[in-house]
Amino acid sequence: MYRALYREYRPEVFSEMLGQKHIVRILRHQLETDSTSHAYLFCGTRGTGKTTTARLLAKGLNCTSEGARPCGQCDACNAIREGNFLDVIEIDAASNNGVDNIRELRESVKYPPAVGRRKVYIIDEVHMLSAGAFNALLKTLEEPPEYVTFILATTEPDKLPATILSRCMRLDFKRVPENILVSGLADICSRKGIEVSEDALRIIAANADGSVRDGLSILDQCIAGGDAEVSAKDVLDFLGASGEEAFVELTDMVRKGKTADALVYVAHILADGKDVKQFIKDWINHFRNLLMTKYIDNPQDVINMSVENIERIRRQSQVLELMDINNALMELSRLNNEARYSSQPRILLELAIVRLSTGETTVTPTVQKPSIAKSSVKTGTAKVMNSNVQVKDKMPEADKTAPEERTTGFDCNSVWKAVFDDVEAGKGSFYVLASDGRITEIKNNEFSLVVDKPFQSKMAENNRELIERLVAQHTDGRKRHMKILSSAESSNHQEDGTKVNDTARMASEMLGIDVEII
Repeated sequence: MYRALYREYRPEVFSEMLGQKHIVRILRHQLETDSTSHAYLFCGTRGTGKTTTARLLAKGLNCTSEGARPCGQCDACNAIREGNFLDVIEIDAASNNGVDNIRELRESVKYPPAVGRRKVYIIDEVHMLSAGAFNALLKTLEEPPEYVTFILATTEPDKLPATILSRCMRLDFKRVPENILVSGLADICSRKGIEVSEDALRIIAANADGSVRDGLSILDQCIAGGDAEVSAKDVLDFLGASGEEAFVELTDMVRKGKTADALVYVAHILADGKDVKQFIKDWINHFRNLLMTKYIDNPQDVINMSVENIERIRRQSQVLELMDINNALMELSRLNNEARYSSQPRILLELAIVRLSTGETTVTPTVQKPSIAKSSVKTGTAKVMNSNVQVKDKMPEADKTAPEERTTGFDCNSVWKAVFDDVEAGKGSFYVLASDGRITEIKNNEFSLVVDKPFQSKMAENNRELIERLVAQHTDGRKRHMKILSSAESSNHQEDGTKVNDTARMASEMLGIDVEII
């Protein structure tokens, strides 16, 4: 019967572990000095080796070798590997999470080991235990018999009660670096007699996101076809991703304004079965690589791809301005966020291509011309400020409004909606502003937020830094000061503006000149 790679090549001794050197060093020292803890908590993301390390520790505690433990060869190590060692009990807390299950465990703890030196309980996904089960476990976990060791494993330690955390020695598992993962995958391929290119292994490692199990699962499916050789294209076909050359060509089309060519090109790529959402993520990553190569002399350390592809990206980055890259990243990031909840992500992608290739991206601010009250006689220009009239000769259009007073062309409602659609907005406590609050004006250096209730004004002030940062992210990146107004103040402000405009009109008629409000 075929066994999955992550099961067939599970480490049997500490030296075979991929990554987690800091944890291996601690456990080896404790086994050598016979100073192991009575309870451990292994924390970390999926596939980083928590359960594997728990079994290695159980082997070490029961290994009969006179040398380094575990040896992986003695009867105890072999029995634990096969899963029939009586004194190592593995419990899945996801399906055994009730009080009765923990009571049974407490009863079994009273009996000494049957064949080994230590009795080891490995409780996986321990955060799934109910509150009653945690309470039932507390006393036993704090003072177990000398022959018992508890190993708790979880991907979500924040869900564990503080009383449990304080009774365990906590070890945090990190994501495995891609270079280590590539080396481990290459070793497995060599042992199986399969030729996998280095580029293919690097793509697998990048998509594994630090998880050894995910990396082995991807490799397993890539070699399932029985091919003796696996190329980068094969991996990309399996993942539904596109090669870097596709994004280089698409970006060139967008840069040159070839909208029709870009749309047809993407249609051909998607027709091959590429996933739209994965394509969007990969295109975002391409622009990120363009940014890195534009400013870093040796980007190999931060870009995980071949030297040839890096050089192609570098050549493209030299003909792109920073603003072009910034606009594309902002537009595609917004597209990625919207595509997650859309049933038609392809249409959103095509719309983004049109915007980028025609220069109509919403992240590029436009400056509205100030309104000017005109009269039938145009002999000069008057500026009205604080009820004082100053007559000046006509100026060029661009000089009529000081930069700090210009109103940008952003849609205030769209910006406010984008702020609350942002994932980071969920981390704040100001979500109560979403329905009643509104942005009424966005200038170069400030924007106005109008709220209906006093407590909302305080809420906005408490979250000022986050709101200002999110508004900057969803406009042009410029940090602006937030001016908080009540509904009444906003109305008065509008009435004052109307009065000033009336005054300007009357002055225009009386003086026979153009009047500008600044």
